[in-house]
Amino acid sequence: MARDRSQGDDYVGPLKRLLLATLLLCLVAVFLVWRIDSPRVERFRAQVVDAVVPSMDWAMAPVTGAINLARDFQSYQRIVEQNRELRRELQQMKAWKEAALQLEQENARLLDLNNVRLDPRLTFVTGVVLADSGSPFRQSVLLNIGARDGVVDGWAAMDGIGLVGRISGVGKSSSRVILLSDSSSRIPVLIQPSGQTAIVAGDNSIAPFIDFLENPDQVRPGDRVISSGDGGVFPSGLLVGQVAIDPGGRLRVRLAADYERLEFLRVLRDHGQEKITAPGGVILPGAMPEGGAQDG
Repeated sequence: MARDRSQGDDYVGPLKRLLLATLLLCLVAVFLVWRIDSPRVERFRAQVVDAVVPSMDWAMAPVTGAINLARDFQSYQRIVEQNRELRRELQQMKAWKEAALQLEQENARLLDLNNVRLDPRLTFVTGVVLADSGSPFRQSVLLNIGARDGVVDGWAAMDGIGLVGRISGVGKSSSRVILLSDSSSRIPVLIQPSGQTAIVAGDNSIAPFIDFLENPDQVRPGDRVISSGDGGVFPSGLLVGQVAIDPGGRLRVRLAADYERLEFLRVLRDHGQEKITAPGGVILPGAMPEGGAQDG
């Protein structure tokens, strides 16, 4: 058995060397043929390529597939990067959309203010609502305009639709507006079309009640309520709201101003109003000056 194995090794060794030499000779011959610059050799090379290359598609398929896979992977990476960039741009667009909506709402408020028809003799200054200090006991808001803008106590404040309240407290750069719904608010009004005069008194509710009405039977729900201008408190003709009746049968005013969205207010300059600097300047009903009693 040992002899047979040694004889087999003696045959395999020379056979390997022979095959290796033959392969080297074939490679050298192919190299030389491929390097020879001759028309005949060129035609031979062309015939070899035509005969061998088409039949080698099966061998090139894995290489082509690997190349395509690499290209697809690169394309996938580019798509992922583009998706991330689009997501970032979408977030920015959402932020811009929110800013645009806010600007659109502010623009609508300002347009509402511009659409209010006022007496041409009246001028105004527009302020931004800084804070709402409303509470169950006090209804008021703060504006970013004050004494430096010429604001005076007692001037009327309106939103884009109707009367909101009056200035009560002025600082250098801010002022406070007492709303019509505040319990300390009292304004003289005129009810149309009946022509009845009354007082709209706040009671810390969204619909202040109507008091001191001479003939309630002449007033109907839906009647228009405007400021009368009596006493020089407010200019006349400012829209207050419409008459409504509560479940208890009491007459109230459904305010025209949108108290839920007070962002800009127009403060009316009314230099013709009478300024009251002391309680003694108010003449109570039924009271007469001493000089007038002597003259009578």
